[in-house]
Amino acid sequence: MSKTRKSIIANFGILSAAVDSDPQPAEPQPAAVQPPSPTLPRVGAGVIGAAQRSIGELRDERDRLKALVESGAGASLELDASLIDPSPYPDRLADDNAQDFAAFKATFEAEGQKIPIQVRPHPDRPGRYQVIYGHRRLKAAKELGLPVRALVVEMSDRDLVVSQGIENAARQDLTWIERALFAARMDDAQIKPRDIKSALAIDDAELARMRGVYRAVPLDVIELIGRAPKVGRPRWGDFAKLFSASGNGSALVEKRLRADGMSAIGSDDRFRLALTALKTRDPETDDGAADVLSLRDADGRDIARVKVSAKELRIVHVGPKGAAFSAFLQAEMPRLVERFARKDDADT
Repeated sequence: MSKTRKSIIANFGILSAAVDSDPQPAEPQPAAVQPPSPTLPRVGAGVIGAAQRSIGELRDERDRLKALVESGAGASLELDASLIDPSPYPDRLADDNAQDFAAFKATFEAEGQKIPIQVRPHPDRPGRYQVIYGHRRLKAAKELGLPVRALVVEMSDRDLVVSQGIENAARQDLTWIERALFAARMDDAQIKPRDIKSALAIDDAELARMRGVYRAVPLDVIELIGRAPKVGRPRWGDFAKLFSASGNGSALVEKRLRADGMSAIGSDDRFRLALTALKTRDPETDDGAADVLSLRDADGRDIARVKVSAKELRIVHVGPKGAAFSAFLQAEMPRLVERFARKDDADT
């Protein structure tokens, strides 16, 4: 079996293994794949949507892709890396340090690209592409000024996120919080919950746990902490509860992690320090006992947290809807002041 054909079949990950486990008559070994032509047609959406398909349908889809590869129509293309944009649904946080990627790039330069990345035509910018998976390979190629081998597939937004999830589930190298953030970005893009669960191979309970974290902890706080590969769901759940209860969690975490020297430590240690900051009262940011009220939209999603104490009224918006609510509230402030003034005059 040629390397190119292997790269196509490898895209099936764990799903391809399920198909192969169904007994079938032995197939003759195909002829070697010919080098790709510069005008190869694009491959279709492939195995995406697998959670809703039967094993028989998956087998038919696999056989169709194998036929494309054997005919030379499914081989990878060499593309200018500068023409490829990131996925609209990023699934990775930054590496803890530059050394990890530097080692990867050195290997990439010395040994070449062994596995094609997968891209789709950019839906809004003709002549450009969006990467589906292979982000590190693409980044290395861009920094080295090299072209990148890629398999081009036609794919909808829904199929793209499910494809990323299937590929990442097979590799199992995303941390728990990266998987949760991937779910959050799909949620924000109004991807249906069943497709989020299919993409990440999770159930209703796990999706609820992820939502409990990413709806409580702002994205900028999670990005400040980082990948935290040794931190799993239970500790992130505890972190989210403490963050919600603190009323000023962002200030506490940012003050601790933006101190001198903090950028040089690993993300697991940053998580530990952030958790400690939430557990420790800070006289400069904690003004004593306060009532914390969560404001939610009609769907039950948090859009803001209101902290009321003897010293202040603080409103912290949460998520994309929260930002819109904050803008709405600012626009309404003059009218609220007028209403308050009329009420004050009436009371006196």
